[in-house]
Amino acid sequence: MKIYQHIGNEERFYIHHAMREGKSQREIADRLGRHPSTISRELRRNMWASAKIYTYEWALHFVRRRKRWKQDKGYRKLTAELESKIITLLKQSLSPEQVSGYLKRHHAISISHETIYRFIKSDAKRKAELRPYLRQGKRKRRKKYASAAKASLIPNRRSIEDRPAIVDKKSRLGDWECDTVIGSDRKCALVTLVERKSLFTLTCKVTRKTASAVSETIIKLLHPYCEKVKTLTFDNGSEFCHHEKIAKALKARTYFANKKEGHKKEGQVLPFAFP
Repeated sequence: MKIYQHIGNEERFYIHHAMREGKSQREIADRLGRHPSTISRELRRNMWASAKIYTYEWALHFVRRRKRWKQDKGYRKLTAELESKIITLLKQSLSPEQVSGYLKRHHAISISHETIYRFIKSDAKRKAELRPYLRQGKRKRRKKYASAAKASLIPNRRSIEDRPAIVDKKSRLGDWECDTVIGSDRKCALVTLVERKSLFTLTCKVTRKTASAVSETIIKLLHPYCEKVKTLTFDNGSEFCHHEKIAKALKARTYFANKKEGHKKEGQVLPFAFP
């Protein structure tokens, strides 16, 4: 049984000249000892789309580009050396996402953080060994958006769909977006306020991510600019339950992201504790 081999550059050079001599694909296939479909596939894959005839130089270009893409983007199998590097980095308290970024930047190794998660979970002994170094500890990985159950706990919640259309146009000052970023100790947090048009940003640390602490911090940060506060948009985190208190203090209206589209970064944790 004849083993199939890819078309070589010498054959591509022959196809280049044969096409210019007016030979058919079947004639070229007979001359090269190939199946006609092989020649047809070569012309389809390695001919410039807008060109009227097959060109040797363009064929080489497409073949080389395809090989580079496969090398750069293709699946990288975990080797013993790479597994050792991953374990070492994880034991330095780097998250799988950070390990993925570090390997790509410093070792030119492209590997998905999901692959690293699968590597950790694929062996029970390895999983138990690495668990103390993972950010989530014993907790399961969670979705990065708010659940409908949590959103339903917010009293008098007004949907973002009811927000004035002018807010989406970013044509005026005074429309703010509010969020929190959790610290590595999962207790303290950073309250962030961004004005949609100017991107003017205010931030402040809170030692506890409670609704009371967050609402007081937002009022404190925006009080000097209360004349430039028209709307505030939150995600569905429980720390924004006191939105009515904020609205009354700043004389503004508050809105919340849709329950299904909320972008609560519940799993987002900063790599180091706040000073």
